Amino acid sequence: MDPAVAIVLGQDPAPFEQLLQRLLSPSNDDRGEAERIFNLCKQQPDALILRLVGALQSSAAGTDVRTIGAVLLRRVITKDSVSLWPQLNPATQATVKSELLASVQREPTKAIWKKQCDTIAELAAGIVETGTWPELLPFMFQCVSSPDDRLKEASLLIFAQLVHFFQAQLKPHLPTLHNVLLQCLSQSANPDVRIAALRAAANFVEALETPEELTQFQDLLPGMMQTLNLALQSKDEASAQEALEMLIEVAGIEPRYMRKQLTDVIAAMLQIAESTQLEDATRHLAIEFLITLAEARERAPGMMRKVPHLVGRLFAVLMAMLLDIEDTPEWHAANDEEEDSGESANYEVAQECLDRLAISVGGNTVLPVASQALPAYASDADWKKRHAALVCLAQIAEGCTKVMSKSLESVVAMVLAAFNDPNPRVRWAAINAVGQLSTDLGPDLQQQYHARVLPALIGAMDDGANPRVQAHATAAILNFSEAATPEIMAPYLDQLLNKLLHLLQFGKRMVQEGSLTAIAAIADCSQEHFQKYYDGVMPYLKTVLTQAGDKEQRMLRAKAVEAISLVGMAVGKDKFRADAKEVMEVLVSLQAAPMDDDDLTMSYMLQAWARLCKCLGAEFLPFMHVVMPPLLHSASLKPDVTISDIDDDTANDDDDDDSVETITIGDKKIGIRTSMLEEKATACNMLCCYADELKEGFFPWIDQVAQLMVPLLKFYFHEEVRKAAAQSIPELLLDGKLAVEKGVAPAVTVTAEGEKRYLKQMVDFLVPPLVEVLTKEPEVEMIVVMLESLQECIQLGGAELSAEQVGQVVAQLKAVVEGSRGRRKERLERTQTEDFDEEESELLDEENEQEDEVLDQVGDCIGELMRVFKASFKPFADDLAPFVLHMMDKSRPSTERRVGICIFDDLAENMGDAAASYFPAFLPHILEAVLDPLPEIRQSAAYGIGICAQHGGAAFTPYVPDTVARLGQVVSSADSKGELSVSATDNAISALGRLCEHQAQAPFDSAHVLSVWLAYLPIREDRAEAKVAHAQLCGLLERSDPRILGPNNQNLPHIVGVLLEVLKAGTDLATEETAKRAVTLLRSLPAEIVGALPPEQQALLQQAVQSA
Repeated sequence: MDPAVAIVLGQDPAPFEQLLQRLLSPSNDDRGEAERIFNLCKQQPDALILRLVGALQSSAAGTDVRTIGAVLLRRVITKDSVSLWPQLNPATQATVKSELLASVQREPTKAIWKKQCDTIAELAAGIVETGTWPELLPFMFQCVSSPDDRLKEASLLIFAQLVHFFQAQLKPHLPTLHNVLLQCLSQSANPDVRIAALRAAANFVEALETPEELTQFQDLLPGMMQTLNLALQSKDEASAQEALEMLIEVAGIEPRYMRKQLTDVIAAMLQIAESTQLEDATRHLAIEFLITLAEARERAPGMMRKVPHLVGRLFAVLMAMLLDIEDTPEWHAANDEEEDSGESANYEVAQECLDRLAISVGGNTVLPVASQALPAYASDADWKKRHAALVCLAQIAEGCTKVMSKSLESVVAMVLAAFNDPNPRVRWAAINAVGQLSTDLGPDLQQQYHARVLPALIGAMDDGANPRVQAHATAAILNFSEAATPEIMAPYLDQLLNKLLHLLQFGKRMVQEGSLTAIAAIADCSQEHFQKYYDGVMPYLKTVLTQAGDKEQRMLRAKAVEAISLVGMAVGKDKFRADAKEVMEVLVSLQAAPMDDDDLTMSYMLQAWARLCKCLGAEFLPFMHVVMPPLLHSASLKPDVTISDIDDDTANDDDDDDSVETITIGDKKIGIRTSMLEEKATACNMLCCYADELKEGFFPWIDQVAQLMVPLLKFYFHEEVRKAAAQSIPELLLDGKLAVEKGVAPAVTVTAEGEKRYLKQMVDFLVPPLVEVLTKEPEVEMIVVMLESLQECIQLGGAELSAEQVGQVVAQLKAVVEGSRGRRKERLERTQTEDFDEEESELLDEENEQEDEVLDQVGDCIGELMRVFKASFKPFADDLAPFVLHMMDKSRPSTERRVGICIFDDLAENMGDAAASYFPAFLPHILEAVLDPLPEIRQSAAYGIGICAQHGGAAFTPYVPDTVARLGQVVSSADSKGELSVSATDNAISALGRLCEHQAQAPFDSAHVLSVWLAYLPIREDRAEAKVAHAQLCGLLERSDPRILGPNNQNLPHIVGVLLEVLKAGTDLATEETAKRAVTLLRSLPAEIVGALPPEQQALLQQAVQSA
């Protein structure tokens, strides 16, 4: 044992207390040595713990020593990565538990006994499963019933922390706890007890599992609100803020708890928000409560929209807060667009909350309020109000997109009028609004108002006295161009580029940076229209790239890198090739030079390299050895995550760091450095881009990238990283397959067996992890991406999957459908709530549209498996059959029914004779679906009938008469050619044609059916079926089938008309082969038949034959 440790842990407690004192020393050396000794003491866990407990008991130890003792005891038994608790012998553990409970009763210093309460709660949470602290609950109930307010508060604090861990143990005591909490909230004169009771009540409400339990605790809410009010009345805003934070947690987790007293709760919160005499932080928390409750739409859909005057009053508060802004000289003199001098915390809260309010309650609720308030603001003599009106418009646009699109004229007019405002900050706000509206209301705004918006932005670039205004005008060009077409931008290119090149040469640095961004965006949007400007623009960009070397010009250089790569992509490699080599040599030298950690040039270069690769294709390969090392490094970055206690003052630095996103979960604060995540996501996207672009040329990096990407399918810190990982899987598989096929991978392709083994190894490494994550992915949008990638993988390498792997794929696809059903059921339950309304219905429809995409992709994956495995898929089809039949049931949502029918269609098309065994179970449903009221169901069923007719042989023959009758009803219905029905009718017509060709032996009038079929031609809407039907028509004509020509060839004029229309449509309605056959048929028409055609047809016929 270390001598120092022996002294500290000896019989005399004084040396240990002195060690604790030294841990608080202002001297780094003294404190460091004390920490070294303390860490060594951990090697004697029982002795150390008993010494820490002794420090808590010591009356001689000062407050500082007892405080650090309490902190360290908590840390070593509950906080450290390797807790000492399991290492203690039972006697020591018993001593610790006993002393902790005793010290709470004995300790006079509140800060210390609160820390002891935390230790008790955390220790109890850790050992709850073992049931080794039976004394705890009786102690807590004894204290909570004590007349001693200090003990009552302590027990409430412990209850608050333990409720989530002790639910089963506390369930029998809920009535008692309810009464205790009600008494403390409504009768206690001690504000600390009331706050502790509020915390416990809030945590109980969050933890309750059933509506009945929630109802039982409903009558606590008035006392909770009264606790808040009493704190405000006594000017104790610290306690009021604590109360508000707890109520916000309840609002977010269990918003329905507020419903019965909603009007009173909302009124109280609005009163706080409107009270300008209160601290800003208090008002902000009241606003956060209201916004949080509005955002809790999954648990309480539409509830807040029904509260009278809520949105109007809250909107007024937020607009008033937007006025808390000063026109400071620093804002005008800034060298950075991010400079926000003069903007207060009120202003920032108002900005954020207007955005969140509009998104959460919707445009139908917010826009009428805004429309009433904003005109007065926009025309006010006070620049702050005019500024506020424009800022508000920009903030609410995203949530009001659909409604605002209907009144674009008034919105655009208000914003553009402000371009001439005498105050530069108002002009800046107007430009900012144009940029945001271009994003949120595009492409409608671009299409309808380009002639007014673009000249206004170009004019704003002339505001040389106000560089902030100039720079923002260039930035708005980026927003505008992202949703504009090349044709919209083309008429403005001369003026725009001349202006931007002038600013690039003579503007302030931030204006130059904005000009480069705008040039890049214009090139990206304009594409081939940029060709004529390339020679005039590129020299300026290269000059900036080579000459902007100062630290202050790093961003300018980075923007030049971005602009050059986008311009190169726009004009193509033939035009760009001459400059590309020079540019890439500069980039190579830049990449080799040391860079500061805060230099963003590397991030810009990573993206630029990928664009250059996309532009140059295989010509880029010589530079890959330069590109890949930093790219792989960035893609391999580990998440920078910190987890700390919510009351840990040392963790508060992250709160002020814009690159760190902090979230609070329970009593833990989690900080994630988002800048690192963005760099990682960018790098992963770039790797995906290289794999896509270079194909077999990417072979040298396939293994390394695959090993990097596969684990990132579970990278739940960032959705874009998972998306890139999922999309890279089929790209890597394709690259490997092409490398094998083209002999680029000689080490693995010496023999045919080696080729197959390599592809099998790739499939085994890449595909199972993708299949596994399908049911673990939390985002529906990402599930769609993963299914798309899986379908591509099956197409590329599905034949290499083992029977066991195919079974796993099928099982996971079924689980994905079940997951989608569960989410739909939850949404359906939301429609049954009393607050559900039309706006919420629209939001649910949007969410269900994503579920439709999930089901479509599942269907595509199953169909792809059938295409790959053919009849050998039958064991899996047997397993799937009941599941798919259930999908087709009329009780299921229409999309699920349609996808179920499509799966059967794929089965009938790909499984050959094996498909016939499923006809008895499936065809009655398919035939019934042919006449379904929904056209998408009719279309899928009709297509399937045609496939069965073509591939089903004699097994389908018994179904033909009923099939013909049903298809006839579809074709002859009154709305058969209506916009919604025409695709279904096209498929019914195509099915009739297939019946006539492949089921001629069946008992039906094929001549009559063919006449119906021919009369409908040409098929125009469903182009896939059009090509089938028109090829069939050519075949019948080539065989001179009398059924198609009719008596005395009377059908020929119509047939000629059909063929002429088909030829006129190019490859839309016929394949190239069918078109050639049609021309040959038309040329072979006898002269007397041609002469009998109407003159118009004769002219068209001659033109078609000659042009062919």
